[in-house]
Amino acid sequence: MTDPVAAREAAVLWPTYARPPVVFTRGEGVRLWDTAGREYLDFLGGIAVVAAGHAHPRVVVAVAGQLATLGHTSNLYFTGPQIDLAERLVDHFGPPAKVFFSNSGAEANEAAIKVARRHAKQHKGEQAVGIVAAEGGFHGRTLATLAATGKPHLHPTFAPLPAGFTHVPYGDADALAAAVGPDTAAVLLEPVQGEAGIRVPPPGYLRAAREIASRHGALLILDEVQSGMGRTGRFFAHQHEQVRPDVVTLAKALGNGYPIGATIATAEVADVMRPGDHASTFGGGPVACAAALATLEVVEPLLEGHVEKVSARLKDGLEELASRTGPGAEVRGLGLWFALDLPTGPGAKEVAAAALDRGLVVNPVTDTAVRLAPPLVVEEDEVDEAIARLGGALAEAGR
Repeated sequence: MTDPVAAREAAVLWPTYARPPVVFTRGEGVRLWDTAGREYLDFLGGIAVVAAGHAHPRVVVAVAGQLATLGHTSNLYFTGPQIDLAERLVDHFGPPAKVFFSNSGAEANEAAIKVARRHAKQHKGEQAVGIVAAEGGFHGRTLATLAATGKPHLHPTFAPLPAGFTHVPYGDADALAAAVGPDTAAVLLEPVQGEAGIRVPPPGYLRAAREIASRHGALLILDEVQSGMGRTGRFFAHQHEQVRPDVVTLAKALGNGYPIGATIATAEVADVMRPGDHASTFGGGPVACAAALATLEVVEPLLEGHVEKVSARLKDGLEELASRTGPGAEVRGLGLWFALDLPTGPGAKEVAAAALDRGLVVNPVTDTAVRLAPPLVVEEDEVDEAIARLGGALAEAGR
C-alpha cells in the first residue's frame, strides 16, 4: 500500500483494522488482483465468505437483476426472494423450522440469544436467562455476542457487558454438564471453533451437548456463521455428528460477500416470538436474498464430492509442509477450512506476510496458526499452487 493511501485511510476511517500493504481491486474465482495488476491466490475467501468464488456469474446476474427490479421495501411488506430463501434453508435444517434474517453473523447470534431467553422465560420462568458458551469461542462484537465470546481479553474495554454468560472449556462435556442447570436458557457453541484456530472438538461432543441441553430444558444453539454453507464438506458442520440443534446461525458465505445473516430455529422455538419482539430494516432484503439463492445454486452441487476431493488434496499438502517445519506443527480442520499451527519459530503473522509477498492470501488466525479457507470452487491445481507458495513463505520465515 502506498503511503498516500494509508494516510487517506487514517484521516477518515476508525483505526480498528491493521491491514497488510495491499489494495485489491478485482476478483475472479479463486484469484484477486491489486492496484498494480498483480495476481494473488485467495485462500482466505474474505474469512470463509466467498464460497462461490469472486464475481461468480450466477451471483452477479442474480444481484444485478434483482437490484434492477426491486432493491428494498423493508420488512413491513412481503417479498418473494425472502420466502424462497427461507424455504431453502429450512429444507437444509429440516422442517418444521422458521428463519429470521439479519445482516451479519453477530446479528444472527444476537437473535439466537434473544429467542432463547424468550423461550426459557416462557417455559422455565423469568430467572432462566443463563447462556453457557465455550472458552475460545467467537460469536460477534455486539455487546451481547461479545459477552458470549469466550475471549476474556476482549471484554474489559467495553465493560460492563450484559450479564448471564458462563464459559467452560471447549470440547469438555463434563465441564459443560456441570455448568448447565435449571436457570440455563441455552448452550451456545461453534461446531468447530473458527477464531480459536479451527479447533475441532472430540467425537461425540456435540451429541453430549445436545443431551445435556435437553436434560435441563435448555436450547442448543450452534453458531455456524463460519462453519456453515458447506465449509466443512456438509451444508452444516453439525451434520457430521447427526445432531439437530434447536437454533442454528448462518452468515458469512450465505450471500457470497453480500451481507446477510440467518437465524434458523425449530418452529416450536421460533413461535415464542411475537410481532415487535425483534426486527431488522434491511434483514432479508430482496437483493441479499437473491445473492444467497444464487450462492446456494453454486455451493450445493459442490457438496456432492468436490469439496471432499479438494479437501483431501489440501490436507495432504499442509501435512507435508507441517512434517518439514519442526516440532509440534499441526494441521487442524475439515472440508476447505484448515489451520496450519506452527508453535515454534516465526509467528503466524510473519508467515502470512511472506505468503502475501508470494501472491497467496491467508491470515494469522492466532499467534501461531495460519488459517486457510479458500472458495469452495477451488480446484486441485490451485491447491497445489497455493501449497507451493506457502512452502516458499515458510522457508522465507525461517521454518
